[in-house]
Amino acid sequence: MASNTGQTLLALLTGAAIGAGIGILYAPDKGSTTRAKLDKEAKKARKKLNKQVQETSSNLNEKAQKARLNFETKLEETLSSASYKADDILLAMEDKLEALRKQNAKLQKETKEAQVKTQAKKVTS
Repeated sequence: MASNTGQTLLALLTGAAIGAGIGILYAPDKGSTTRAKLDKEAKKARKKLNKQVQETSSNLNEKAQKARLNFETKLEETLSSASYKADDILLAMEDKLEALRKQNAKLQKETKEAQVKTQAKKVTS
């Protein structure tokens, strides 16, 4: 799009210059009249150029705004997805920790029972 706009601007300026040159060469009018016409055409070309620059600037601004919004949306989606994954990992870790606590309690209970049995055997022997 930017390349196309540049080509359009170049074509516009080239056309204006060629038109002005031909107008000067074939001008049947007086010099002051020709200068007035050239001034009028230059103003028209300037208006067209300003309009084209303004449209291009507006288009670029709009595209930049859309790109920013798109980036923000994708960033929010990514952060949300990462948050859900982190929550899933935390839940899995909590479940594993709870299972390890239960296993530890069971092993401690078995160890105490073994110690009690050992002490009972010592006492009875």
